[in-house]
Amino acid sequence: MSTKVITLDNVSWRRQKKPILEDIQWEVQKGEHWAILGANGSGKTSILKLITGYEWATTGTIDVLGERFGQTAIFDLRKRIGWLSASLDEKYRNYEGLSCADVIVSGKNASVGIHEQVDDVDIQQALSLAKEMGLSHVSHSPLRNLSQGERKKTFYARAMMTSPEIMIVDEPTSGLDILAREQFLTHLQNAHLNAESPVLLYVTHYPEEIIPAVTHVLLLKNGRVVAADKKEKVLTDQLLTQAFDVPIFVSWRDERPWIQVGSIAEVGKST
Repeated sequence: MSTKVITLDNVSWRRQKKPILEDIQWEVQKGEHWAILGANGSGKTSILKLITGYEWATTGTIDVLGERFGQTAIFDLRKRIGWLSASLDEKYRNYEGLSCADVIVSGKNASVGIHEQVDDVDIQQALSLAKEMGLSHVSHSPLRNLSQGERKKTFYARAMMTSPEIMIVDEPTSGLDILAREQFLTHLQNAHLNAESPVLLYVTHYPEEIIPAVTHVLLLKNGRVVAADKKEKVLTDQLLTQAFDVPIFVSWRDERPWIQVGSIAEVGKST
C-alpha cells in the first residue's frame, strides 16, 4: 500500500501567461508534517490552491490521497482535507452570535454558519474538540466574545470536525500577540503528536513558528522550490538567506529554530 499522500510532479502554473509556480517537485509521505515557508509572493498559497483543486496546474500531474487530479471528483476529495484559512475570520463576521461549539459543528458540512441539521453526536464531537484546544470555558460563548487566540483555535477545531486526512493551517498566527501565538502553537503541537493525526501542512513566513511536530520543510522563492527535505537540512543560514534575501542566522532551542536577521546592507555588499 502506497504511503504517498501528496505528489506534485513537474508542476507549473501560469495565470494569464504569467508564471506563478515553476517545475515543482514535491512529495509528502504518510506520517510526515510539513511547513511551507517563504516570503510574500513565493507561491505558498498557490500550492495550497493546486492541491485542493481550486486552481489547475498548467503542466505536470498532481496526486492527493491516492487520487489523480483530472480523474477524480474534486468536491469529494476536499471533504478529506481540513483547511484553517486566514479568510475564515472575515467570512464569519455575519455569524458573530454563534457559539464557539456551533462554529466548530459547522465544519461538518464545511459551511459558514449552520444550515443543515446536526445531532447529539456532532455536538459531543464539537465539545470534545473544544476541550482538546483548551476552549471548554468558552465553548458556549458567542464568537464575538472570544479573543483572537480563542477564535483561531475555534476555527482549527472546526476544520477537524470531518476527521481530515490532511490538515492545512494557513498563517494562523496573523494578528496574535506573542502569548496567544505560543498558546496556539502549543495546542497545535499536542494535536499532531499522535501517530494517527492528519498530515499537517503549516504555512508561514516565520521559521520560529515551526513546531517540533513538523518534520519537513518546503522552502519556496519566486514560485520555485529552494529546498524540500527534513527540517534540519532546510532550515540553515545559507538556504534561508537565499530564500528571504536578507542574512539569516539560525539557532535551535527546544527543538524549534530561532532566527537572527542581519543588516540588509550586508546583502548589497555581497552582490
